[in-house]
Amino acid sequence: MPIAPQRIGVLGGTFDPIHDGHVTMASKVRTALALDVVLLVPTHRQPFKAEAVTASDDDRVAMCRLAAAEHDFLEVSTVDVERGGTTYTVDTLTDLARDFPDAQLFFIAGADALSRLGEWKDSAKLCTLATFVGVARPGHSLAQLDSPHSVVEIPAMAVSSTDVRRKVHEGDSVKSLVPDVVADYIGEHNLYAGGLDE
Repeated sequence: MPIAPQRIGVLGGTFDPIHDGHVTMASKVRTALALDVVLLVPTHRQPFKAEAVTASDDDRVAMCRLAAAEHDFLEVSTVDVERGGTTYTVDTLTDLARDFPDAQLFFIAGADALSRLGEWKDSAKLCTLATFVGVARPGHSLAQLDSPHSVVEIPAMAVSSTDVRRKVHEGDSVKSLVPDVVADYIGEHNLYAGGLDE
């Protein structure tokens, strides 16, 4: 029986769709912090994101699983999708702490997002559940947090899920922006070809 991972990265997001920037971020943080695995955790609905999700939960989870299958350090957790409702980080981490009771969790987010940690639901409890990892461009610093945290510098990648959806909508190839298996899935399931959620 394999030994359960002890150092687990947690990368949440709408992943609508997952793209190469997500995979690169996970890889860089995993290497920098010697993580055993990084969990991709698709959200159900984010409280700070007004933008509507345009692919279903099932499609977003499926694309994450396809991307994860190509990397031995990536796995997918569906705790947020299964819980439903608005996704709050405190609930994500509480559920993952239950699922991995012997692991140390590292929550990965952009430095800008972490600078607003005090606004997150039950922010005081968050500090007891995970070490927060701020991803920043080289030369950018993370504001001091009242919680254990690390900073990992990653060169900015010119790709976003919005860009991917727009290119698909315009009929352009996205194979330079997302894993090939994800590009194939988008085409096979006719995702993002309709109107855009501007």
